[in-house]
Amino acid sequence: MKKIIALLLACLMVMCLFAGCNNNTPSAEGGSVYYLNFKPEAEQAWLDLAATYTEQTGVEVKIVTAASGSYSDTLTAEMGKADAPTLFQCGNQQGLIDWDEYCLDLTDTKVVKEMTTDDFNLYNEAGELKAIGYCYECFGIIVNKALLAEAGYSIEDIKDFASLKAIAEDIHANAETLGFDAFTSSGLDSSSSWRFSGHLANMPLFYECRDNGVTEQPAELTGAYLENFKNIWDLYINNSATAPADLTSATGDQALEEFGKGKAVFYQNGSWEFANLCTDETKGYMLNAEDLTMIPIYCGVEGEEDAGLCSGTENCWAVNSKASKEDIQATLDFMYWVVTSDEGTQMMADNLGPIPFKSAKTPENSFFAAANEYTTAGNYVVTWAFNWTPNVDDWRAGVVSALAAYSAGTGEWTAVEEAFVNGWAYQYANQG
Repeated sequence: MKKIIALLLACLMVMCLFAGCNNNTPSAEGGSVYYLNFKPEAEQAWLDLAATYTEQTGVEVKIVTAASGSYSDTLTAEMGKADAPTLFQCGNQQGLIDWDEYCLDLTDTKVVKEMTTDDFNLYNEAGELKAIGYCYECFGIIVNKALLAEAGYSIEDIKDFASLKAIAEDIHANAETLGFDAFTSSGLDSSSSWRFSGHLANMPLFYECRDNGVTEQPAELTGAYLENFKNIWDLYINNSATAPADLTSATGDQALEEFGKGKAVFYQNGSWEFANLCTDETKGYMLNAEDLTMIPIYCGVEGEEDAGLCSGTENCWAVNSKASKEDIQATLDFMYWVVTSDEGTQMMADNLGPIPFKSAKTPENSFFAAANEYTTAGNYVVTWAFNWTPNVDDWRAGVVSALAAYSAGTGEWTAVEEAFVNGWAYQYANQG
């Protein structure tokens, strides 16, 4: 009998070793995962990955994707249910203020120990790590190097705002001969305006916050760099085939098509446009990735020749601290598998871009390559200060309205400054 018991114990130890030594094998028993996905464009990829995980482990993984622009409302509704998400998105510090009590402290978890940087993570006032940035994006000015060469210039000629301005104005002045213009349309239609009330506005926000050592949402702004904002906005709208007065009806698709069909050299947008420009044949054009790169948004700030791209994320995972212990463990195991397994890291490289984890695969995206080149060269990263915007939709609407009037010649630049500075103070005082 003792030999039988010993044999059984030995078998049990072997089984435990197999289970414990495979870092990608989940340890949770009886738990399940419910991920409320933030990115509609990655929905099918997450569904496929979840099915693979369930097939390998037997753990149920439910994926629900919020419609574009409705994540906050969907999250609020889903969190009120008995079967609430165990994994959700907490995209910025304001989101963390709203959901802090629902966010598990992730400090000592295995998934965090796989991270290569802390730059994109969110901490609460107590210093607890409540959400982790699982992928990041970058934006700047996308450049068609082939067209730039046709105009007689190279990327190396653009080092700061002065050089960008000189080249853009020369291209615009010779647009009829060249067959293309400098910039795509800076549309202020709702499908496009976020590029300027959010991303372009990040430039004066970033530099002011940097100078003032800001580490949390500021109650007010001075507008110290709004003249630089004017510099780049004027350059955009005065060196394009689209008249400034027509910008209120110019759309995001219009700008994308202008660039995709070779009608402009410069196009302010982000790394997420790579697929639209280089791999999506349904658009009616497909550019060569080697012809494209991304440069910083230069606006005349001292020392900007050492700037890199605007890099950051609103893609931060939080684990529901109100879930059962079994579901929490199942969720942590799933997260770890996603960022360490071949299946998970490949899906993220293909659909989400670079991820800050040790096992990350390199995405085939020339814009991320540019971001890495600037960083490797020692250039500073322009972080996403717009994540601190109070009542973001309302504040941006005020900025867009003022920009539209200014561009059409019916308003003054001072109205843009007021929307920026006074609008920020008002929205800060009245944010929910």
